[in-house]
Amino acid sequence: MVFAILGYGRFGQAFAGLLARAGHEVRIHDPQAEVPPALATASVAAAVDGADWVVLAMPVPRMAEALAALKPHLGAGHTVIDVGSVKLHPCALMDEQLGDAIAHVGTHPLFGPLSLARGERPLRTVVCASARHPQTAERARALFRELGCEVIDQDPATHDRHMAHTHALAFFLAKGLIEIGVDDDLSVTPPSFQGLKNMLAAVRGDAGHLFAAIQQENPFAAEARAQLLGALQRIDRQLASADDDSLAIPVRKQES
Repeated sequence: MVFAILGYGRFGQAFAGLLARAGHEVRIHDPQAEVPPALATASVAAAVDGADWVVLAMPVPRMAEALAALKPHLGAGHTVIDVGSVKLHPCALMDEQLGDAIAHVGTHPLFGPLSLARGERPLRTVVCASARHPQTAERARALFRELGCEVIDQDPATHDRHMAHTHALAFFLAKGLIEIGVDDDLSVTPPSFQGLKNMLAAVRGDAGHLFAAIQQENPFAAEARAQLLGALQRIDRQLASADDDSLAIPVRKQES
């Protein structure tokens, strides 16, 4: 199959490599990035001409403008997917601008350049079907399974709520730790905190727009941050009161 990827940032590059290794033809259009000549196309029209899939891999705030420029070049043979880390806004934009005429589906690959480089498995991808194109969602599920992914089906609101309490909070916490210098020297970090090291590395590798998008474009992120800050303040007060009973961390019950 032929994939036109619009956007060649860190994820666009990683996804292009994943598709190419699976035997697909990849074309790239991103006038703001240095694209390998063998993959680069001169225009959006050239990228999508004859393509089966069109992948929106630009930052979320640029998606509305990109869709408006893309729409005149799309036809019945194209399937449009986005790969953004939030889903309510992108899915609504695709429904609004592409409607019934152009097949589309929202996706969020829960992996990135670092996890691919580390060989982390399983890869997972969330698929948010459009009510206008249920068969397109099934094709997207098949595509990501072919790429070695486990597929999770969610509606956009459920996805964004979950991401607000995982992805957004993890990046928020990690950015705060970085800003006070926690990751300057992790040579004496216990092995059990390797996950923290990986989280800090992910934020260090972010180009900036990902952090902004998962905080500002997710309508549930602000509430999640407020809950976290409130909990940290309560814990700080409990530490000052020397009330040992209130400091116990509940043990999660093992599932039978």
